[in-house]
Amino acid sequence: MTRFLVTGAGGMLGRDLLEVLHGRDVTAATRAELDITDAAKVRDLVEGHDVVLNAAAWTDVDGAESDEAGATDVNGTAVAALAAACAATGARLVHVSTDYVFAGDATSPYTEDAPTAPLNAYGRSKLAGERAVLATLPGTGYVVRTAWLYGAHGKNFVRTMLRLAGEREYVEVVDDQVGQPTWSRDLAERLVALAGAALEGAAPGGVYHGTASGRTSWHGLAEAVFAEAGHDPARVRRTTSDAYARPAPRPSYSVLGHGRWAVAGLAPMRPWRDMLTAALADPAFAARPKGGPP
Repeated sequence: MTRFLVTGAGGMLGRDLLEVLHGRDVTAATRAELDITDAAKVRDLVEGHDVVLNAAAWTDVDGAESDEAGATDVNGTAVAALAAACAATGARLVHVSTDYVFAGDATSPYTEDAPTAPLNAYGRSKLAGERAVLATLPGTGYVVRTAWLYGAHGKNFVRTMLRLAGEREYVEVVDDQVGQPTWSRDLAERLVALAGAALEGAAPGGVYHGTASGRTSWHGLAEAVFAEAGHDPARVRRTTSDAYARPAPRPSYSVLGHGRWAVAGLAPMRPWRDMLTAALADPAFAARPKGGPP
């Protein structure tokens, strides 16, 4: 039986991975159970596993601007140690990365081999992790870039919009950033499928893009969330990124291409709108507010 190790098991994606892997031989390592920056503990834990699904990460994008070294310890150095442990034991490593490794100035979807040029410290830290995986595990390392991730088990844009729909008459959302909203449950299923293909020898190592098909803006996503939850989408008003200055610059274009899935025998992930409909019909979102604001 295949033995899986899930790091970052207490996070939004990690919890979805555990649900997808229910009934299989899985070791779940939360942040409390594993300090991923402790190379010795990482090495000991990887021993005996066939697949490592790495969902552990520094995800505070703005916080990385003031502590790039800390972000790089988690997203770069620790990932290098994890890749080395997998190389020593023969385990496959499926590592989750981000669209933030790109500059966001493209006009067509970024291919998996497109030049990287991070705009911020978080993106640079994640790129360091990517490079470590690909250099250490050229045949058995898998980097899966995702973007605009949301799910039932953590703070994210979709859950915020559901909450604000019940609290405010109107919300303002930026319309000048474009991307691919992706349900963490769908991503978890795709990561497990990729791991299966890897073990069967059907999926070559390298970079894959794990995002929904299609594209929209944050404003378009907010309108769709309102509509799905039974609210008037006209309550979502357009604004620009300039109105919400943040420490870390965000890419304005985060649309990723999905060409490499074909080499693994897998189809691209479903359209973002279909994904959202399925996500909000999931029992985990059952407590979302309905109707207008109070």
